[in-house]
Parts: sequence; C-alpha cells; structure tokens
Amino acid sequence: MKKGNATEINSYFRSLQGKKILIAGFGISNAPLVDLFLQEGIKDVSVADSGGRTEKDRARVTRKLKKLQKEGKIKGFTIGADYLKDAKDYDVVFKSPGIRFDAPGLPEAVSSGTKVTSEMEAFVNLCPCKIYAVTGSDGKTTTTTLIYKLLSSVKGASKVYVGGNIGKPLFPIIRQIQPEDTVVLELSSFQLMNMDTRGIDVGVITNISPNHLDVHKSYEEYIDAKKTIFQNGALTVLNSDNEITANMPPCVPGKVRTFSRKTTPENGAFEKDGRIYSVTDGKTQFIMNAGDIRIPGGHNIENYLAAAAAVIGVVPEKNIAALAKRFNGVHHRIELFLERGGVKYYDSSIDSSPKRSVATLGVFAPKSVVMVAGGKDKNLDYSELGAPVVAKVKTLILTGPTSDKIEKSVRDELIAKKLPPDNVKIIRAESFEDAVRLAAETAKPGDSVVLSPASTSFDRFRNFEERGRYFKKLARNAQV
Repeated sequence: MKKGNATEINSYFRSLQGKKILIAGFGISNAPLVDLFLQEGIKDVSVADSGGRTEKDRARVTRKLKKLQKEGKIKGFTIGADYLKDAKDYDVVFKSPGIRFDAPGLPEAVSSGTKVTSEMEAFVNLCPCKIYAVTGSDGKTTTTTLIYKLLSSVKGASKVYVGGNIGKPLFPIIRQIQPEDTVVLELSSFQLMNMDTRGIDVGVITNISPNHLDVHKSYEEYIDAKKTIFQNGALTVLNSDNEITANMPPCVPGKVRTFSRKTTPENGAFEKDGRIYSVTDGKTQFIMNAGDIRIPGGHNIENYLAAAAAVIGVVPEKNIAALAKRFNGVHHRIELFLERGGVKYYDSSIDSSPKRSVATLGVFAPKSVVMVAGGKDKNLDYSELGAPVVAKVKTLILTGPTSDKIEKSVRDELIAKKLPPDNVKIIRAESFEDAVRLAAETAKPGDSVVLSPASTSFDRFRNFEERGRYFKKLARNAQV
C-alpha cells in the first residue's frame, strides 16, 4: 500500500493554508481538528453542527463553539437542522462519520467544487506505517483490541497505535507516527462509506448482518460500505461462517485469509474439536485450546480466530495463547462488574442490535437472566430475538421505543412453542432508571442481571458507553 511521508504530510497541511475549511459535526473525531489546524497554520476554520437531539445538547455545543470563536480558534459556526446549507461556500469540508455524503447541502457543495473528506480518510492516506483495519456488524471492537494487544506483545516491536472508533483520533498526532510503527483501526460503515482506503494494508471483516438501517438506505448499501475496506488491494480476512462474507473472496482484489469454526481454510485460522489453529498454504499450526479463552461466548472464539488470521507471520502463536488466558474483555461487552447477594451484574451495552443480544444470551444458562432491553429502533427485524429470550430469560424488563418489537418477538415465540404467557415475565418500565431498579429487586441468588438492549442508545444517551456507565452506577446504587 502507498504510504505517506513527512514531505507529503507537510505538503498536505500547506495545501489547506489559505483555504476555507468547514468542520461538519463537532463530535469526538472532529473536535480535535480545531487545535490541529491551528497548529498547522490553517486559520480560516468554521464549524457546522446539528446541535444534537435535545435543547440541552444544543446549549452545550453552542457554549463550546462560542468559547472557541472568542479565543480566535474558529472563524464562525452554524448550529441547527440546516447546518450544512452553506457547505458550498467552503473549499474543504471535513465531515464526521455520522453525516452521510448525500446529507442536504453536501451534494451541492461537491457540485460547486468543494472537496468533502474526513479526518479518517486524511489519516489513512497520509499515515506512514502499516495499517490494520477492522470492520463488521459485531465483534469489531474486541477484534481490534486483540490485534492491537497481540502486535504490542511482540518483543522489540515498534510503537503500536489504536484508533478509529476506539481510542483517541490519530490524525492530530500523525507527525508522531513513524514508518516502523503500526496502526490498528476500528472502522464503522459510516467511516468507510465513500472512503479512499488506499492506505490500509490488512482489512478484517468480522461478519455482516443487518445493522444501522435507520441511516443506510438499504442493506446492500451497508454491505457495500463494508466492502470498501478491501477495494484498494488490502490483504483481507473474512469470516467463512457468515453468509455475506463467505461469498466475498472473489470480489477481493488482494490476498485473502479466512477464519471458521466449521471448515478448514487454506490460509487463515480455524477451530476444530475445541482446538484453535492457524493455517498457511494448507499447513496447520496449533495455537491453543478454545477453552483457554477467558472471555465467554462462541462469538469471542470467532474474534480470536479473526485476530489470529490477521497477524499470521507477525505474532508468535504462544503470544496469542498467553493473551487469551489473561484478557478479560472490553468494557460494555458482557462485562461482569458487580456481584451482590448471589446475583451477578453484566454490562453489555454494546448490544445495539438483536443479533448482538442473541450472541450475549448464548453465554448464560437457561432461565438465569434478568434482562434489561430496549432503546432506539434502527429499523431492524427483531423476530430472531424471541427464541433465545424464551430459552434464557426469566424476567424481561423493557424500556424505550423498541419495547413493542421485542415483546412481540417473545410473545410470538411463546405461542409457537405452546408455552404459557408467564413463561417469561415481561415488565414495562417507565424509565431506564426504573428498569434497573426493577431488575435489582427482581433478581434472586444465582441470577444474572444483564443489560443487553438489542437497540441503540440514542433514545436518551449520546452513545452506548454512556448508557453502560449509567447502568453500572444505577446497579451499584440500587437498594436491594
């Protein structure tokens, strides 16, 4: 893959000096651009933001931007529903991942000659070192973390950076990154859509299932966004057990490795009879027993297989086995954070789709779960959630806009299995706080209280991390 260098980085920032720059969306990835551009002598910078979902959000963003304008760090700002209406008046727009390229105002800007890009696209094309990039509907954060930890474990390795959807934005520190270093990125469909991915050396797609259909126009558009990760020739790691990714190898212009729990690939990683192997040109190498993986669930075996396939020839097998025995997982992913009165409390706030909740429930014993679920709808099909809820959940506590869909999936399964309506006790909570209180009061010794929303957090939280942190606080403070 083509790599940037100090000369190209200097040239890039010089090319922005004297141009009108618009930072579109003032979230985690874009906010640091203000200081970066100031450091690089880029002074004509403005910000445009929707202002968030509530008046409180709008007031918070407005205060920040007024302060930056008063300090002379930005020239001006626009807040409101039509915040991109003047995008055509700028030379370059750096859009945040959550803004579609066809959002009102951007097509007109492109037609008038404005360049629309993102901090992630700029970073990938200027980064001087090898880039591993991970995407997928589920498991991408854990897989990204595993690859980062595995690469960092190699003796004598240069510095390894992790970024994208996790960690801090890397574009502001691009001058610190050296050619001998390594970068590991988690990339969402929003980031990949229309993105120039020429700088990616190794691309991993953990799996693909319907997701974010409230933003993407179709499932096909969502799949195409994921495919962008390999369209410029990256060595690509694909899941052979997933219907969509299993059919992708003929589309990949570069080399392919696959991983599977069902078959043996020619190149990649696989599980067989509870043992995990890597394989190169048909030659297998034992890595570890699947039972050595500390974090629970078959989906986490898949995450290890994906990571192992990505680092073949770079990380020794013994390092993978050693990590599996000590790694406790990533926050908000079936995270056991509290044991009280014989009840275990798990935060799996990352479960923003039915499929993720299905995987989470698979970890627990039958009829042992008090489940807190519900949130914003992404226009997904919830029918698959009914069976695992009936099998694993004794009490289901619902709150938020998707409550009706989730309850229907459970009721339909109870009818299909000819089970009584009270086989799963379903409680509607008036608020998230009420839901957690009811969960703590309902749970008995031996039960597990699990936050697995099967929905996004945006009905009341900025992101799933905020939802998970609040759940933990409420659970710890619950009076039981």
